[in-house]
Amino acid sequence: MGLIDYFRSSTESNKGSASVAKERLRILVAHDRAARDRPFYLPKLQEEIVAVIRKYIAVDDDAVSVHYEQEDRQEILEVNIILPEAPPQA
Repeated sequence: MGLIDYFRSSTESNKGSASVAKERLRILVAHDRAARDRPFYLPKLQEEIVAVIRKYIAVDDDAVSVHYEQEDRQEILEVNIILPEAPPQA
């Protein structure tokens, strides 16, 4: 491989990493915008939902996700809980 080929290949890989960095930045900005529109009480609400569920079954913090969304004049709160598998009954 010649010297010109070396620089040409490094430039091409920089374009690839630049596009990856650009895509990551887009994701971070979109995530930040979504978090900005959420109500202030959402993290505490999720924490309390997990505490109530744990009174009955053992779940991880990651097993509960709370999704908030506004459409027109409606607010939608979606709660998803991944329940652990039940042990097999004898």
